[in-house]
Amino acid sequence: MEYDEIVVMENATSIIKPMWEIFGSGGAVEGGCGIKDIPPIAIGRYRFVFRALDQITFPAYAGSAWRGVFGHGLRKTLCVTGRRDCAGCQLLHGCAYAYLFETPPPRNAAKLSRYTAAPHPFILEPPPDDSNGVEAGSTFELSCVLVGRANAHLAYIIQGLRMAGQRGIGRGNARFIVEAVDCEAAPGNGEWRRILDKGNPILAPFEAPTLSPPAGIPGVLQLEFLTPLRLKRDGRLVTPECFEFHDLLRNLLRRLSLLSYFHTNDPWELDFAGLNKASREVVLAGRRLEWREWTRYSSRQGTTMKMGGLVGKIRLAGEDIVPFWPFLWFGQWVHAGKGTSMGLGWYRIAASLPDEGRRADGTTMTAGEVARTVAREVRDGRPASCGEGMEE
Repeated sequence: MEYDEIVVMENATSIIKPMWEIFGSGGAVEGGCGIKDIPPIAIGRYRFVFRALDQITFPAYAGSAWRGVFGHGLRKTLCVTGRRDCAGCQLLHGCAYAYLFETPPPRNAAKLSRYTAAPHPFILEPPPDDSNGVEAGSTFELSCVLVGRANAHLAYIIQGLRMAGQRGIGRGNARFIVEAVDCEAAPGNGEWRRILDKGNPILAPFEAPTLSPPAGIPGVLQLEFLTPLRLKRDGRLVTPECFEFHDLLRNLLRRLSLLSYFHTNDPWELDFAGLNKASREVVLAGRRLEWREWTRYSSRQGTTMKMGGLVGKIRLAGEDIVPFWPFLWFGQWVHAGKGTSMGLGWYRIAASLPDEGRRADGTTMTAGEVARTVAREVRDGRPASCGEGMEE
C-alpha cells in the first residue's frame, strides 16, 4: 500500500495511513472526544459483482447512469399500481420503492414536512477511477451503502439491479446480470463475505454492522475527495479557492441528523449552532483542491444539469477538530454535498499514527506534538477569501 508523506516541520514527517489500520471499525479507544451521546447507526456496505452480456460504454461518471437504471429496476420490482409517478398514490407511505427511491417524509414528520423528499437511505458507489468501458463477458463491480432500516430491503435492491440489467445501462442499453453479492464485515475494513452467488441464489443471513466512531483522535487527518463534492454557501457554489472547513461540517451535520431521523430509531440531537460556530475557528492545515466539472441529463426534468464539484485533498490538525471527529468519520460512508445517492461527495480519511512523527533530533513525536506543529504552521494564515463565489 502506498502512503502519502506530509511534511509537518523541516525535519519531521508524519506517515498518512488509512483509518482502518489505526482504529478499525469503531469502538472504545483511549482518548475520548465527547461522542458518548451520539447513537450508533447501522451502515451496511455491499459489493455487487456483475457480468456484462454486451459491451458496456459508461458515461464519464457512471453514478448518474447507475441511479437511473436502479430506479427503473426498483420500480418495476416493487410498484403494484403502475402509476407514472408516486405523487398522490395511496400507497406512498407504505411502499418500499417510495421509501428507498422517492423517500417522502412521513405525514407526522417534525422535520422537512414541507419538502417532497428526505435524504435517500442508499448511496451508489461506482469506482471513481474506473474506465468507461467493459467488454462483453467481463465482470465489473458496484458498491452500495445502505443506512439504517434500508438494510432490511437488500433483497429488493438486488432484484431491482437484476431488472436494471435486463433493461441495460450506458450507450445502447448494454445488458448485464448479477453474479454475486458481498457484504463488508464493517465499512472500510476490506473483509467481504459472500451472501449471494449463482450457485447459491438464496440470500444468506446477514446483519449490517452498527457503527460508532472510534473515540481516539489522530494527530493529523487527511481527507481525499474522490468524487465531486458540491457544496453551497449563501446560495453560491463553494469553489477550491473559497473552501473552508465549516462548509463541509455544516453539510455533514444536517445530512447525518436527517439520516438518523428518517432512517433509524435513534435520531441525533445536536447543538447545530454551537458546532457550526466552533467549526468556523478551524483552520485548514493544508489543501490541494480543484474543480471537476461534470454534466448529466435528467430525464425527469428533461434538461442537462451541471454537477461539478471539488476533488482533491485537505489536511486538518490540532485540538480544534476534536468535536467534529464523529461527523467526519461517519461522513466517509454516507458522503457529503449534493448528489450523494449517485456517489458524489465521496471522501476517504487517512490519519497519522501517533508514533510516526519525528523531532529534529530523530526522536519520536507524540500525536499531540504532530498536531500542534502543523497547527503552528497555519495559525497566522486562513484559506483564501471566497469573494463572490461561483454562479450556478
